Amino acid sequence: MPETTLSSTGLTSQYTAQVAKDLERNAKEQEHVGAEIAALQEQLLALQHDHTVLVNVQKALGAADAPTEVAPSPEDATVPSPRHEAPAKSATGKRSRAKKTGTAQGGKTPKKTAAKTATAKAAKPTLVELIRGHLTEQSEPRSAAEVATALGQAHPDRGIKTTVVRTTLEGLVAKSQAQRTKQGSSVFYTAPGPKEEAQPAQADR
Repeated sequence: MPETTLSSTGLTSQYTAQVAKDLERNAKEQEHVGAEIAALQEQLLALQHDHTVLVNVQKALGAADAPTEVAPSPEDATVPSPRHEAPAKSATGKRSRAKKTGTAQGGKTPKKTAAKTATAKAAKPTLVELIRGHLTEQSEPRSAAEVATALGQAHPDRGIKTTVVRTTLEGLVAKSQAQRTKQGSSVFYTAPGPKEEAQPAQADR
């Protein structure tokens, strides 16, 4: 029996301590929730004050659709009606129009910059022009890889690839704007002679 009594006493002490902790936790939560409610009430009062100020400003500006009702009560603020939202929307609309006007006035510079960028891009020679000019400057035949390497070093920003250069060279050969020769398994390209350059012009006529 003494052991049973001691066991019961120990359980009672544990439960008592647990209940005390729960009560303390509950009290802290009540304080926390109460503080949040107080903060929300202060925020609601501040919003009501701002609403009144906005309505007065709208009336002072002579707005035709200025409402006559006063600031909404807490009940109205919980479920706002469309009429109560009208002043805020009007003020927001004025700010939006002002932002749009400022954007329209300040948008001239980006347009000019874009135009300059487009002009700079248009001024750059095409890959066909670069390849034709390179072949004209060379006294010996050049392979597609050699042409790509030379143009890549001269124009590192263009990202010139050998496969693209080879395709372009074949296109120039097809138009008689370049000559192709084979040395074993390798293919080399040269600029056309005077006769080859004159042929396309005669064909166009």
